[in-house]
Amino acid sequence: MRKSIATVSLSGSLEQKLQAIAAAGFDGVELFENDFLHFPGSARELRQRADDLGLGIDLYQPFRDFEGMPEALFQRSLERAERKFDVMEALGCPLVLCCSNTSPQALDDPARSAAQLRELAERAARRGLKVGYEALAWGRHVNLYGQAWSIVQQADHAHLGLILDSFHTLSLGDDPAGIADIPGDRIFFLQMADAPLLEMSVIQWARHHRNFPGQGQLDVQDFFYHTLRSGYSGNLSLEIFNDVFRETPNRRTAVDAMRSLLFLEDRVRERLAHEAGAAGQAQPLPAVPLFAPPEPQALGGVAFVEFAVDEQAAQSLGALFRAMGFARAGEHRSKKATLYRQGEAALILNAEPGSFARSRFGHFGPTVCAMGILADDPQQAADRAAALCSARLDSPIGPGETRMPAIVSPGGIVLHWVPRALGQDGLFAADFVLEADAAVPRSAGITGLDHIALGMTVDQRDTWMLFARAVLGLQPAATVEFADPFGLVSSTGVGGAGQALRFVLNVSQSQQTDTARKAHAQGGVAVHHISLACADIFAAVQALRAQGVRLVPISRNYYDDLIARTDLPQPLIERMAEAGVLFDRSPDGDYFHCYTDTVADRFNFEVVQRVDGYDAYGGINAAARLAGA
Repeated sequence: MRKSIATVSLSGSLEQKLQAIAAAGFDGVELFENDFLHFPGSARELRQRADDLGLGIDLYQPFRDFEGMPEALFQRSLERAERKFDVMEALGCPLVLCCSNTSPQALDDPARSAAQLRELAERAARRGLKVGYEALAWGRHVNLYGQAWSIVQQADHAHLGLILDSFHTLSLGDDPAGIADIPGDRIFFLQMADAPLLEMSVIQWARHHRNFPGQGQLDVQDFFYHTLRSGYSGNLSLEIFNDVFRETPNRRTAVDAMRSLLFLEDRVRERLAHEAGAAGQAQPLPAVPLFAPPEPQALGGVAFVEFAVDEQAAQSLGALFRAMGFARAGEHRSKKATLYRQGEAALILNAEPGSFARSRFGHFGPTVCAMGILADDPQQAADRAAALCSARLDSPIGPGETRMPAIVSPGGIVLHWVPRALGQDGLFAADFVLEADAAVPRSAGITGLDHIALGMTVDQRDTWMLFARAVLGLQPAATVEFADPFGLVSSTGVGGAGQALRFVLNVSQSQQTDTARKAHAQGGVAVHHISLACADIFAAVQALRAQGVRLVPISRNYYDDLIARTDLPQPLIERMAEAGVLFDRSPDGDYFHCYTDTVADRFNFEVVQRVDGYDAYGGINAAARLAGA
């Protein structure tokens, strides 16, 4: 499908927006009128610039407060329309968006609205142009697509059609199923927008909080599905009003935008293909070309976490790993990297020159620079990620070492796809000279990596959510908020099938919180803590303390509150208080966890024990951790 985006969706000047849109691979733009009004050139010059970038100007928008008006105001609006048609001709733009009237002077008279829109379409036809009528969610008399379609039918003009917008329909809880009954050729344009579920006026919601498909909670896939069932095969476009997007670098926003449309096409293509197969059809219907990347696959857990370090950090972190019960397992065959293992958990210290990251504030510090993720077919996983707009990374490998296709995740952490068939022993035997660590302390009972928590700046949240869904195939859990001493933090877990792969995305509007401060210091996305699984939290704490590992202290008041609000046996709570262990409960199970002191003011290690079917991340206890840090 032809893909376009409204210029209002990105930050920057119109020239900068067009460059970003073209670089992301779009076919065209919806030209937002305010962008054109402040463009330092003529309409013909803008058309030439768009042509030079390979972009069409597919829609001019918006034309407001037109239909259903008293006669005198209607005649004035026709004069205004003629001036806009002049501009459109110079731009080479074939279609204008006319949104449903919001004026207090508008009359609730569908027949009048249809007649006036017909006259507008007739004037557009004389110039070879078309008019698309869209129901605004806050339109005075028309706010549902069904109402708009009824008026378009009454007008009965070939140059007047319907423009659909997923936000305007879904924000009102309107059922999109009826779209499938509208003739596809009478739908002139399709605009897609997602949004988080918020309780506020629809106009404020629309103008400040829309986001790309896959970043919010509206059922945009179902909306797109019904539109395709109508036979529609025109533009698949984005119109996003978002305060954060208005200040985010527009090249990143444009890539997110393209990824969202590709992901949307892929998911709906799968639904259509499934239905076609169930009906015994050879192809999905309707027959419209949709994006078909390499098939997704269920990913395994995190095979390893790699830290960029200098010599000093390598020594201090290595000492901490050993104190936590990790054995120094070997040295990399061709890189200056050391492997530490305990159970199925593997940590790598990479001291290669150039791997040690400088923060945006100029000081150095150890950072998580890469992770390995298990995949049945690493090349297919990498190819799918690249098809969904992720940057590949080709790292040099030595003789006999495992080739692991890699991509760069939002914020810069490298993700390597690790062949699941190798298992950790096969992977590390190929890439490391393994050795026995005779001096390893007794194990802390760590069995593997449970999840990785990421702190990120506000502008990275939607980017990472879309990446997690589209590229990693993860689904979000409920978002929780907790109090940092200097502001609120929003936390959302994302996990895959069977929860083998889990991340937690933490973001704060306040610039003073621990989450925001560390994210800004490391370029927008930083590992907040690495969660290590164990089978017995109390044995793990005992082993850690015996080796001198400092844990975050927890106030006695926390445990007195546990006595009041839970039915846990008091002896167990006293044992938890002595160990500094935190607790959470869900309907499916319990969660025991504790944290080490912060390493280099950057990240913590968390030790967790999941009991029964507990499937969250202990977010209720974040304030206790932060208060004790």
